[in-house]
Amino acid sequence: MSKLKLPSSLVTVDWLQINFAAENLVLLDASVPPVVPGFVQVNSPDKFFCIPGSRRFDYDQKICRPDSSLPHMMPGPELFEEEVRKLGINQDSVIVVYDDVGLYASPRAWWMFKAMGHEQVAVLDGGLPAWIDSGLATNNQLDGAPPAGNFTAQLDEQSFCDFNVVLAAIDDRKCTILDARSAGRFHGLEPEPRPGMRSGHMPNARSLPFPELLTAGAMKPVEELQQIFAPLTKPENKLIFSCGSGLTACVLALAANLAGYDNLSVYDGSWSEWGSPGHLPVVSD
Repeated sequence: MSKLKLPSSLVTVDWLQINFAAENLVLLDASVPPVVPGFVQVNSPDKFFCIPGSRRFDYDQKICRPDSSLPHMMPGPELFEEEVRKLGINQDSVIVVYDDVGLYASPRAWWMFKAMGHEQVAVLDGGLPAWIDSGLATNNQLDGAPPAGNFTAQLDEQSFCDFNVVLAAIDDRKCTILDARSAGRFHGLEPEPRPGMRSGHMPNARSLPFPELLTAGAMKPVEELQQIFAPLTKPENKLIFSCGSGLTACVLALAANLAGYDNLSVYDGSWSEWGSPGHLPVVSD
């Protein structure tokens, strides 16, 4: 059997169904409870569904920096490699990640693998809800411990950035900072969901609420994504994405990737770090 290759960073339920039996396909459930109004999980404490053969990719509690006060921060390559090998992932694995909201948490897992040098990784468009809506079979239990894989992590230092990089980018015309939070939070008109956070945004950042990139839990067509990004940035600019905690910023990263942009970075601490009381500049205009 020939090894599977991905057509894009985003695959459909139909594509996954056709290629479901490929020997090097790995399915990862990267679900995280949403904190954004209007986004609801299929699963609950009383019921659980998953795509058959899925393994759990837990970047909220497990595959994250263990010594950080900030939520689900990107771990170092050693920890990432160790945990990913436990999931049976190999260098030649084709990875499809999904979540149980639709398209919410899974792009974070996609970006983490991209940052660690793995190109054959994609997000399932519409996630678990789209799979269920297509009438396809589900399981009520994730797969157990598979044989250890041989995945090797090679961190691209530019894929994630810290507050110092963002601070320097504020006045750099060759950089565009895009904020995935709601317009209300961006302009300081809505309270932050995390207590103690300041309201507003980084100077010169631009607002791009991540739901504007979606239609019914699925990514908008590439042409529409290009029309959304075009007035916000120059084609040659570096794009830095921020949100509340570095999660939905990755929805923007996925959309930008699909729209043809390639100089991308996610501000890992995002507003959980920047909005904390301190010296980092905040405006609300």
